Amino acid sequence: MDEFWVFGYGSLMWNPGFDFVEKSEALIFGYRRALCVHSWVHRGTEASPGLVLGLDRGGSCRGMAFHVAPKSKAAVLDYLRERELVTKVYLERMLPIRLTGGRRVTAVVYVVDRSHRQYAGALGAVDAARIVNFAKGQSGPNDAYVFNTLEHLRQMGIRDQWLEDVGDEIVRMREAS
Repeated sequence: MDEFWVFGYGSLMWNPGFDFVEKSEALIFGYRRALCVHSWVHRGTEASPGLVLGLDRGGSCRGMAFHVAPKSKAAVLDYLRERELVTKVYLERMLPIRLTGGRRVTAVVYVVDRSHRQYAGALGAVDAARIVNFAKGQSGPNDAYVFNTLEHLRQMGIRDQWLEDVGDEIVRMREAS
């Protein structure tokens, strides 16, 4: 069976922007959700970059998988490429994921390109919080992006300890100032 699935680990989870016939929580191995992409437009500027999510090597990541009808595959791919590949900081990959219940499928996944100049690397929670706390871009303050992501993850029952640590550090920084 030739199925087309899309794996989301950030805003795609709650705002996919395309039609799908089924969705399921999913797990990808070998990658983790991280604030590892310098944002020069939406959550920062090139002079004062913010941080947005990328799927980076190592660990595992719980997210949401969307099954797309065969007739919609081309349109969904066009949409995703326009949304995710604007600055080419993400690489489009077809990777195995595990759906709730244990079923394994292959999904289109956007992972960070570690050789891209917007790649921020593996940051600790304190360093990430320092960047996020002050950055602002066309879509608003960077901290709003982080807190919105955390709220949506909580609503979906997904815990991301590292991202929660970043949020906690931002709160500490505000309380200390």
